[in-house]
Amino acid sequence: MTQRPTLANWLSVAALGLIWGATFMVVAIALEGYGPLTVACARVTLGAIALLTLMQIMGRPVPQLTGRLLKYLIVIGLLNSAIPFALLSWGQQYVPSAFAGIAMAAVSLFVLPLAHLFSDEPLTARNGFGVTLGFIGAVTLIGPGILRIGTGWEPLGQIACLAAALSYAISSIMTRRCPTIDPIVMATAVLVVGAIALIPAMLFFEGIPVIEGTRPTIAIVVLGLIPTALAAWLRISTIRSAGSVFMAPVGFQVPVWSMICGALILNEDLPFRFFIALALILSGLAISQWANLRKIFRG
Repeated sequence: MTQRPTLANWLSVAALGLIWGATFMVVAIALEGYGPLTVACARVTLGAIALLTLMQIMGRPVPQLTGRLLKYLIVIGLLNSAIPFALLSWGQQYVPSAFAGIAMAAVSLFVLPLAHLFSDEPLTARNGFGVTLGFIGAVTLIGPGILRIGTGWEPLGQIACLAAALSYAISSIMTRRCPTIDPIVMATAVLVVGAIALIPAMLFFEGIPVIEGTRPTIAIVVLGLIPTALAAWLRISTIRSAGSVFMAPVGFQVPVWSMICGALILNEDLPFRFFIALALILSGLAISQWANLRKIFRG
């Protein structure tokens, strides 16, 4: 049973927004020394090891893996870790980290029409307007790049980041349909599946990783332990205490923090269209999440 959000819940939500928003900056630093598949693989593998350790400490048993549950865990693991982590790492070779952060704000906007088609959550007129506004923001974010497909890597990097957001959205729908399973166990299983998928891909395309400098190596370790493992634990703890609706504000913070970290720490140039896209996407998100936001702030 959930209860009224506590100060600890609010601090957790603020921490998650900062952690996930800064992730794209850390990925950019890791890419200074390692290939995109190595970054994605190391992140998911370290995260899996950390959560497996947490499972042991908390005494969470491995559930009975029925054929149906196993199929869901494999699909969700691919869509929620292996595919988006690889797409984001690859795409961030060619786009600013702030772009990737803003693109992630589109996850919730992708979820709404997908839930309407494949779940039992109808798309209301208000939600539809919010989604439309958000998609206009996504098009604005890409800007003239969409007209340059085939002329360089940047447009494909942009598409890869948005494809990662779509992958997360599809995994969200699959998660809702998945048979009941302990959240910590599920988060661990998702990362284990991701590691199993990415390790052979990394070895085939990029070979056995060799340590390439202190800064990118520390970044990879941070990626695995903080935004992947620690954030998963914080998210689950907050949902259990205050409910899933209370997580809505996190989506608003992520793109803002990604822009701040990109500009202040990586000295990224932020085109004016990024700010327009951010405003459109966050407005669409606010409209589509209006009912959830009212529940939160009314207590």
